[in-house]
Amino acid sequence: MLIVLITNIHFVLGQEIPQPEKSYIKEIIKLGERKAVKKAFAIVDDIENETNKDLIVLTEIPAPPFKESVRAEKFKSMLEDAGADKVWIDEIGNVIGLKKGSEEGKVVALDAHLDTVFPEDTDVTVKQKGDTLYAPGIGDDTRGLAMIIATVKAIKKAEVRTKSDILFIGSVGEEGLGDLRGVKHLFKKGKTKIDSWISIDGGKMGRVNNAGLGSVRYKAVFSGKGGHSWGAFGLANPHHALGASIKEFTLHASEFTSKGPKTSFNIGRIGGGTSVNSIPFESWMEVDMRSISAERLKQIDSIFKVSMRKAVDEYNESGVKDSIKLELVKIGDRPSGETPIENALVQRAIAVSNYFNAEPKLTIGSTNANIPISMGIPAITIGRGGKGGSAHSLGEWWMNDNGAEAIKLALLLTLAEAGISK
Repeated sequence: MLIVLITNIHFVLGQEIPQPEKSYIKEIIKLGERKAVKKAFAIVDDIENETNKDLIVLTEIPAPPFKESVRAEKFKSMLEDAGADKVWIDEIGNVIGLKKGSEEGKVVALDAHLDTVFPEDTDVTVKQKGDTLYAPGIGDDTRGLAMIIATVKAIKKAEVRTKSDILFIGSVGEEGLGDLRGVKHLFKKGKTKIDSWISIDGGKMGRVNNAGLGSVRYKAVFSGKGGHSWGAFGLANPHHALGASIKEFTLHASEFTSKGPKTSFNIGRIGGGTSVNSIPFESWMEVDMRSISAERLKQIDSIFKVSMRKAVDEYNESGVKDSIKLELVKIGDRPSGETPIENALVQRAIAVSNYFNAEPKLTIGSTNANIPISMGIPAITIGRGGKGGSAHSLGEWWMNDNGAEAIKLALLLTLAEAGISK
């Protein structure tokens, strides 16, 4: 195998594999050899059956965005039973457990989100086939919640004392129209002191998501008088205006995204109208635009707004009776940004991945970490481990393939950030 070292990146068969600085490698090895940490690792192994039961219990509590309260109450009681020093639910519904440190100052957060993408009436009963668990939300992100509970248990039972306070968080509103409302609330000015943020969300061990994929989302609403398809023929039709707007936007957005840093756009949902023989009084569509570049995101946002208004104006001037009104409602806003590879949190995450023989990989994604990243606060998202698939579908599955190692990884990284008291 040919490996070429360039700064702190290895290239293995064309794939970039980040490498940590030697000081962080030494730090993690030394921390992993501490007696209390080894004991915590052993406890993670010992409680695997408990962790599996916690995963099933939480999965079978529906938690669509804006309706996470029942799951939140259960997660709160689990954190209390696991040994957190103090647990509470904040004004917006986030569950927060505190592990008090021995020194004032830095605060480290370990997060997983409470919500799933599935409606409240979805059957979330966990079914087991062989060694695989099947249920909507079993992986994304209920496994992350179970990992947090196991981490708290291990720290408590092993009597690990940290220098910094640790906040164990079950956050609301990560998915879809939840629009990161839980983490946005936590980082409101003067709300919660958090100096380092680690989210658990997404696949394999070794994932170090240090770049936030920004997005902006709109619901475009086209409204008119509406009427009979024959009797009111010629009246301004919201569907026709919507179609013209899609054509206008797609033309200019396609040209913009054909070059430069990757930027995307998508019209995901369209609705409106009452019957086939009625001119609708309202049409609407939901639009998603994404980019890792904050400037590119602003630019495609502008292209969208200009295209919508231009198309509606031209349609209204085309000779139709009356006119169409346009309302653009912002339904999502996730900022972009990046925690540099040189940052201590990223370096530790890479070193911890190596420690557990998990090939580290820097990734880009849209997660709770977007918010602190955009504010310049060190933040990453790590994987939940095991094997899984079909996320966001009714056939979602997760298999405990070496899952305990992912918990140990999250534990060691959190302890490295928080520091161990002597």
